[in-house]
Amino acid sequence: MSLTSIAILFGAINLIGNSGLSQSANPQDAKFYSFSAKTIDGEMKSMADYKGKVVLVVNVASKCVFTPQYKDLEALYRKYKDRGFIIVGFPSNDFLWQESGTDKEIKSFCTSTYGVTFDLFSKTVVKGEGQNSLYRYLTNESPFPGTVKWNFQKYLLDREGNVVAKFSPSTKPFDDEVVKKLEELLLSRK
Repeated sequence: MSLTSIAILFGAINLIGNSGLSQSANPQDAKFYSFSAKTIDGEMKSMADYKGKVVLVVNVASKCVFTPQYKDLEALYRKYKDRGFIIVGFPSNDFLWQESGTDKEIKSFCTSTYGVTFDLFSKTVVKGEGQNSLYRYLTNESPFPGTVKWNFQKYLLDREGNVVAKFSPSTKPFDDEVVKKLEELLLSRK
């Protein structure tokens, strides 16, 4: 494959990956709630729907060494959802093509293999050229800047939509650090 073909291929992938996410018209309003994204079922959803909830944003993949974290993510979600906790998963094919499936295939895998019931969004680009606007905010404008290192990097947001913690891909959902911060945030009511 020629370099030109590779460049065209990556350009097309980036355009496709960015198509499902948008931001409000006000460029200074880069808060989490100003973004919208296409769900894995193809419907647009505003992050403002999560106002008042503690949110864990995770980029996910089906063929990664960290894929078994889906099980613990789902368990974490079920344990705390009644207290105002939500997980939003963004499938991404940015790391060694570990999420090559269609949205339908991804959803089928997640539900049949791990019983995932937390919110999943359409496959998107979380780093580099074509990075979607939510991840551009998380990696450039949040208090925890820096590129997404790998699949299953996690961003924890408080009930006001502020990013309050970032956890590495290898940090498991029930890690003491995650649970401590999550429980602390769940105790604070608006």
